Amino acid sequence: MATQLTAPARAGLGATLRAKRRILASAFVGTTVEWYDFYLYGTASALVFNKQFFPDASPLVGILASFATYAVGFVARPLGGVIAGHLGDRIGRKALLVWSLLTMGVASTLIGVLPNYAAIGILAVAGLVLLRLIQGLSAGAEWGGSALLSVEHAPAGQRGFFGSFTQVGSAAGMLLATGAYALAQAFLTADQFQAFGWRIPFLFSGALVLVGLWIRLGVTDAEEFTAVQEQDRVVARPVVRVLREHPRGILVTVGLRLVQPAIYTLMTVYILGYLKDRREDTASGLTAILIVSAIGLFSGPFWGWLSDRIGRKRIAVGAAIGVAVLIWPFFWFLDHGNLTFLPLVLLVGMNILHDAIYGPQAAWFAEQFPTELRYSGVSFGYQVGTVLSAAITPLVAASLLQAGGGQPWLVCGWFVFLAILTTAAALAAKDPVARGRTAQTALTEAS
Repeated sequence: MATQLTAPARAGLGATLRAKRRILASAFVGTTVEWYDFYLYGTASALVFNKQFFPDASPLVGILASFATYAVGFVARPLGGVIAGHLGDRIGRKALLVWSLLTMGVASTLIGVLPNYAAIGILAVAGLVLLRLIQGLSAGAEWGGSALLSVEHAPAGQRGFFGSFTQVGSAAGMLLATGAYALAQAFLTADQFQAFGWRIPFLFSGALVLVGLWIRLGVTDAEEFTAVQEQDRVVARPVVRVLREHPRGILVTVGLRLVQPAIYTLMTVYILGYLKDRREDTASGLTAILIVSAIGLFSGPFWGWLSDRIGRKRIAVGAAIGVAVLIWPFFWFLDHGNLTFLPLVLLVGMNILHDAIYGPQAAWFAEQFPTELRYSGVSFGYQVGTVLSAAITPLVAASLLQAGGGQPWLVCGWFVFLAILTTAAALAAKDPVARGRTAQTALTEAS
């Protein structure tokens, strides 16, 4: 017979479901705002910063300098991750997430009002670098806390799916950032866009931050973490402990962060300048990025859901090998292909190969470390891997393209190297889902 729930039980169940939805909303909206701000800078680096802040440099030097300031934000991310990991493992995930969102919003808004080089000279460059550093510190604190908040609240067997809502925030942030610039370019002339239009998306971030803060202030840390505090298992120096006691977990998370953010940066930042220089086309890249970012809102959760069923490892290995294969025809297409089909090409690179690694990453990283050291472990590995890939990808790609006489074969070789390292890391990682399926299969066969 069906069991009838009492009114208090129904109320309790409803409250639990609302709390879970708010956790997912917090992970999604908060990271969307964070990455909107962070990716605004990347898009502006490719389109306007070389003229606004490095006008006296040659075109090549100007774009290299612009991408160098872009890389500064990534270099600051490990420090932000270390600081947030130390505090997050001691005082909780929520508190750090509120502060990371607030500092990111302030930094982005200030970039929107920062005078350019023509107005205040070298002080403009110094201000740009400083604000990018603040963005990097904030982004370094954001991901680990948001990922753990969603994963630690997840029901059994749904960690990959719940964690993917943190990951989807990246696609949504890119969608908003690229959309904001597409709209600015559509409604303003080229001169108006260069004069003031590029600032509008940065100023808009202030309103988004208020929405994110409202949602995040209403969530709580998961019981899995509060139990650590109640049982007096809080570690005094979590970063030191995790480096000493879990080096394999650190190396695995660093390795899994090599080819994935590199291909993301190549396909969402670098190609904008590449297509502009090679084919005098800026609209095709922005349009394609908008399309795949929108699809990423669904492909990210799909890969997280699938990893809960077949395991994280086989998905990541297949995707890393796929990147090593795709990168060669990808550059041929950028140089010679019909750009009408660019969205389809980016769909394969982003929504299939990239998202297959990225979607399950929040859950997979959390599974490499114990709860009391988890924030420090996932943040350190995630951010160091990002510095070694996404931070330097535009610079490395531009430099290798120059070294190759304008031919991209050296760039392709660099991506193959990163894919090999990521494959090795995936093979070495713990995969509780796959292990559980193997054990279940053995029990079934034994019976």
